[in-house]
Amino acid sequence: MAILKAIFLCAVLGALVPLPAQAEVRILASPGGQVGPFLDLFERVRDSGERVVIDGPCLSACTLVLSMVPNERICVTRRAVLGFHAARSIDRRGRMYAEPEASELVLQAYPAAVRGWIRHRGGLTSRLLLLRGRELAAIYPSCR
Repeated sequence: MAILKAIFLCAVLGALVPLPAQAEVRILASPGGQVGPFLDLFERVRDSGERVVIDGPCLSACTLVLSMVPNERICVTRRAVLGFHAARSIDRRGRMYAEPEASELVLQAYPAAVRGWIRHRGGLTSRLLLLRGRELAAIYPSCR
């Protein structure tokens, strides 16, 4: 009987011990860059179960986080800004050119609310579209 009481007491005390805080990835400022490294990073983040806190500019390839990490694991702060533009490549001579097929694939990978916001503003073009403030807060929850 004493053993049963001890087991019960351990179970109750174990339930009261706070669990370690869930890890998070915080994006403070990312200008983007080549797509490959961002896809690799966000795949690891997705698989880790970590939450993503967007706490500053997340531009260009950085926005792929929206395609890779589940929406319920992304939150934004007042400083968050998402910047979208069409996909582009650079040839051997350093000339930049549009990649319309890649742009369409990226657009389709974004969550529906983001995709709708982009389309409402003319789609992905060479012009940088900035999603922030109330419009961003209407799509993603504020971080707690």
